[in-house]
Amino acid sequence: MIVLHHLENSRSQRVLWLLEELGLPYEVKKYKRDRKTMLAPPELRAVHPLGKSPVITDGKITVAESGAILEYLLDTHGQGRLRPAAGTAERRQFTYWLHFAEGSAMPPLLMTLVFDQVKAKSPLIVKPIAKGIADQVGRMFLRPNLDAQMNFMEAELGTRPWFAGAEFSAADVQMSFPLEAAAARGVLDARHPKLQDWLERIHARPAYHRALEKGGPYGVMS
Repeated sequence: MIVLHHLENSRSQRVLWLLEELGLPYEVKKYKRDRKTMLAPPELRAVHPLGKSPVITDGKITVAESGAILEYLLDTHGQGRLRPAAGTAERRQFTYWLHFAEGSAMPPLLMTLVFDQVKAKSPLIVKPIAKGIADQVGRMFLRPNLDAQMNFMEAELGTRPWFAGAEFSAADVQMSFPLEAAAARGVLDARHPKLQDWLERIHARPAYHRALEKGGPYGVMS
């Protein structure tokens, strides 16, 4: 039996969604974040040494990292579903976006969140300095990088309905977290109608709604 160790408001939501898309039997073990640090609880270290989510167990096998988990589920239980055939242009696109989600899309979004927290939580005596540094990093590096990425993804979805091609795939599942985070942070907005339409279409999928029912309330980078 597959067990998803599911941390609230985390990347594990998309693993839950893929399990629903594939119609696989699974169990969800839920974990709550520490209300002060917002980090995962120490109980997750009993599952994986880093104590982070997502992580799944499948019998004696433990798999961490969302991209690796998605690939494992497709390799082991997918039966050819939700992934283009090997050797095709669509498969190359699939692999690209599977890695782009965490390798390129998420780092500047996380940095934006970190600098916003620095501005909000710095001691009063250094708050003006912290805000000045954070705002300068945002103007000079983060916002131009994020705008370039959003424009790139918008242009890509102008050529096809889904990230890997004409059909919905697990690449769309993987891309859900960074694009939902971008929307939550106001980076994805009315300037990106193709991306907004894509978000509406993934949110309309029955498996997405079933995953929300199983996982509970879900918010990203708020």
